[in-house]
Amino acid sequence: MATTPDDPRTGRPTSVGAQQQAAQPGLTGPMDPRPDHGEQSWTGHERLAGRRALITGGDSGIGRAVALAYAREGADVAIVHFSEEHEDAAETVRLVEEAGRRCTPILADIRDEQQAVEAVSEAAEALGGLDVVVLNAGHQRRREGIETLSVDEIRRVVDTNLVGHLVVAREAVPHLSPGSSIITTTSIQAAEPKPALLDYAMTKAAQVAFTEALADELGDRGIRVNAVAPGPIWTPLIPATGFEDEAVEQFGRDTPLGRPGQPAELAGAYVYLASDEASYTSGAVVPVTGGKGF
Repeated sequence: MATTPDDPRTGRPTSVGAQQQAAQPGLTGPMDPRPDHGEQSWTGHERLAGRRALITGGDSGIGRAVALAYAREGADVAIVHFSEEHEDAAETVRLVEEAGRRCTPILADIRDEQQAVEAVSEAAEALGGLDVVVLNAGHQRRREGIETLSVDEIRRVVDTNLVGHLVVAREAVPHLSPGSSIITTTSIQAAEPKPALLDYAMTKAAQVAFTEALADELGDRGIRVNAVAPGPIWTPLIPATGFEDEAVEQFGRDTPLGRPGQPAELAGAYVYLASDEASYTSGAVVPVTGGKGF
């Protein structure tokens, strides 16, 4: 029976209200509207049956949507999260287990090398190996201008978005076999950097280079490396970034589709890149941006 496709301009919430969270990591509970992670919409088709995935930042937002989609596609997952995100992580575990798959929550701060090393080891042991690694953990804060930047703030962004990703990838590669996949979450900021996110945008551009270089290195081992570049997606990162109320209210309205995206709308890109359907896709950046160019 034929169905009418949703209008991409109006099929999801078109706006969000002014709201703030004091600091990152942001949490899902206070958000209005609540993000859509695919709880009611994602239908699996066994595209990742039997695979084992490690997802950093897997407790909420994009990470939760990916974990849920992977589970409904037949994969077991391990998610890395902060202690402050325990409630969000528990909900992700519940959703994955409700889908009939295993979910291992791992408490770790990947800015710390030893914690990152142990997180990968714990995931591989719990899942019996690794087939997919999603480098999704991220940190951003609104900046007033380059004159106000502190080295400690810069280091938190760089250590989370770059150093942590490098260490997790380094530790994961020995566990990966031909057909495995590494997927980085970069951003539209890599192509359209905003001054208020100067250091974050810098790391997102670097992640593109990381993805392309690692794809070149690991190609002859049969390991694919790709990235997804989200546009303005409604996740706990946004109200916890320190944007002014007006900026939050206008979030995503500058896209051609005129609204922010939902985490569930990114899940398909991550499923595709992890699946055999993407067997000839490596070194690519898949933009999911509401029409913004990349």
